[in-house]
Amino acid sequence: MQHEGVLLLHPASGYDGGLSGGAMAQQGPGARVPRKEDRRFVTGRGRYVGDLIGGDALRAVFLRSPHAHAALGAVETEAARRLPGVVAVLTGRDMAADGLAPMPLQWEIANADGSPLFKPPMAALAGDVVRFVGQPYAMAIATCEAAARDGAELVEAAFDERPAAATLAAAMRPDAPAVWLRDPTQGGEGEAAPGNLSLHWTLGDGAAAEAAFAAARHVVELELINQRLAAMPIEPRLAIASYDSAEERMLLTTANQCPHELQRLLCRVFGVAETGLDVVAPDIGGGFGMKAYAYPEEVALLWAARRLGRKIAWVGERSEAFLADSGGRDHIASARLALDGDGRFLALAVEIAANMGAYLSQHAPAVPTVYCAYSLPGPYRFATVFARVRCFFSHSAPVDAYRGAGRSEAVYVTERLIDKAARKLGMDGAELRRRNLVAPGDLPFTTATGGVLESGDAPRLLQRALARADAAGFAARRRRAREGGRLRGLGIAMYAAACGGCASGSAMATGASGGNWESARLQVHPSGAATLFVGSHNHGQGHETAFAQLVAGSTGIALERIQVVFGDTRRGPRGMGSFASRSAVICGPAVALACRRVVARARGIAAHLLDAAADDVEFRDGVFTLAGSNRNASFDRVALAAYTAAGFGQDGREPGLDETGFYDPQDFTWPCGAHIAEVEIDPETGAARLLGYVAADDIGAEINPMIVDGQLHGGIAQGAGQALMEAIHYDPASGQLLTGSFMDYAMPRAQALCAFETLRVSSPCSTNPLGAKGVGEVGTFAAPAAIANACADALAQAGCQRFDMPASPLALWRALRDADGGAAGRGA
Repeated sequence: MQHEGVLLLHPASGYDGGLSGGAMAQQGPGARVPRKEDRRFVTGRGRYVGDLIGGDALRAVFLRSPHAHAALGAVETEAARRLPGVVAVLTGRDMAADGLAPMPLQWEIANADGSPLFKPPMAALAGDVVRFVGQPYAMAIATCEAAARDGAELVEAAFDERPAAATLAAAMRPDAPAVWLRDPTQGGEGEAAPGNLSLHWTLGDGAAAEAAFAAARHVVELELINQRLAAMPIEPRLAIASYDSAEERMLLTTANQCPHELQRLLCRVFGVAETGLDVVAPDIGGGFGMKAYAYPEEVALLWAARRLGRKIAWVGERSEAFLADSGGRDHIASARLALDGDGRFLALAVEIAANMGAYLSQHAPAVPTVYCAYSLPGPYRFATVFARVRCFFSHSAPVDAYRGAGRSEAVYVTERLIDKAARKLGMDGAELRRRNLVAPGDLPFTTATGGVLESGDAPRLLQRALARADAAGFAARRRRAREGGRLRGLGIAMYAAACGGCASGSAMATGASGGNWESARLQVHPSGAATLFVGSHNHGQGHETAFAQLVAGSTGIALERIQVVFGDTRRGPRGMGSFASRSAVICGPAVALACRRVVARARGIAAHLLDAAADDVEFRDGVFTLAGSNRNASFDRVALAAYTAAGFGQDGREPGLDETGFYDPQDFTWPCGAHIAEVEIDPETGAARLLGYVAADDIGAEINPMIVDGQLHGGIAQGAGQALMEAIHYDPASGQLLTGSFMDYAMPRAQALCAFETLRVSSPCSTNPLGAKGVGEVGTFAAPAAIANACADALAQAGCQRFDMPASPLALWRALRDADGGAAGRGA
């Protein structure tokens, strides 16, 4: 069932919210309702962590390693402790004496031979060795931030600097300095992580892939760098920690996408039950995956608050974010594509080297493996796909998931390789893709890595994108640009990428420490208003509105009477949080189930009021009606009766309207799409301009199309940032961070972008009760590859055979200069 534009929720799911007329449809799923949370944001009434610090909080400042690799000797703190206003100076050795457990890991992927990955311990404050510039090793705590900073200045630490390998390329060298060594005092010698390797993982049949390459008519090879990125949400990391000695209970208020998971992990660190530790995550100013983890600073704050019996706040600076926030991407990939004489794909083989940084962050091992490798086939028919992934340690800050985690890297490899194959075969890139796309008649289709594409029309998405981008008129535009001394290129990127999450059992069998389910609780009050408690969080995606629309569509309660509560482990039901485009896909069905249960209970109460059997009572547009009559009861009347009427229990009915729903996904969902970018390069300066961008996507059912538009635009902008300008760089000799501010790290601005044209050809996902597939990351799936392919297409006119992101003016100018000098390069 295909639809142009917007598709309401899947009728086959049994969820009818928004499908009937009246007020329910006007505010329910499918309606372009303005975001209800925006009123408080634009009027300055948002409640972020920084708004909650208060004047009674001590302030903390962290002391961070100035070296990428060094032995940490004595840390002299006495002079700082004597400074007026300073309350305490605590070190990693103080923390070790208190017996805290290391930072936890949420994914423990096994090696290809079944052995466990190497998982080094990470203390919240470094004790004897520091392994990246910016690693915290002590904290100064004072009555105000100025005093804490003054105290930190007086701390003297002895460092014995050691050789470092701060980049992925450096860490992979045979003679690279070791990030991890066995402790000689424990009787060991040599490296604990030989070759700086944490994990060696494979997917697919390597022998079958090699046989396909041996029989292929054409083989295309390509090496690519997917550079390290900084997430840089508008709100940096910050946290408030307190300890209630009477209750023996810790409280952490922090900007975190997954508060219940953060609580679970912190309980492991402190060795306490959930009754002894709570997490509150209020409004969040962006996260992009980077705020989905437990960070050392949060552990240190809680520990210090418990030790001192005081409330302590830390407000991270942007410079600290560059140094210590988890990075994204940072892969080197070598890929090969085998084709027959007609341009049909036979095999894909990809070798991925992924940077983990100095320690394993919580999701890090899953990003290049589960999230990346399984999505490599995209929407194409491959007979076989083989992936080999090696995860390396380096003397740099940990790397973890960033918007589009793993899937963006997979799309980049496959789509860049397809474009190179098209040039080698002398074919149009769109035609080569068209010959190999999974067609609607092939569905359900199991990809070569085991993903099940059960809905969609990839050929139609490509056709619609090409038409909207006026690909037929591109040759004339290119010719005019060439006459003006400029190089113009057109780039295509298609994707079909895993979103949401697989069934909890499958995830845990792969190495996850927890499930993928979500929960929601709907509490209807006597007035007929409602409070919806959800386990998922909201850090800019519009969940407060979208989830309320699901409730409105089911119950007829007006949006302004629906309160959505999230981010507080003291109030809401447990949930995994918000990441991987999972909120509508997994939390949405939990909300729908809670709504359905509330309506079912309300129908029984309405039947009690109408003196009828529940099966004879119909519900439409917020009114319960006895079939075949004009006798009815409004939802508000039923809600009041649920708490005030008599006679409950006599016929099995129960008072109250308060229900909870849990949903565990059947499998990943697979949104798909075709994105087309057009760029123009000035050969004299290397400057590239993004002239046009068209995105044709199938994200399944849409709860709020206006929010979907915003999610697409934001994802494309972030993908364009990676393609054109963003990159984290470390000095290869010293390991010092070279891009430590916005003077060095370029973020996308309006002048660097163009107007984005978005269109949807939606098909409901049959494996999801709402028919939703997920949208939060799809812009970042395709934009880097589409824009990079457009740049490569433009550069190919000048004989340029190699370039890597970001396509900065300097990078493109050098690529063009090398082409003029006859450099062969390694492939475009």
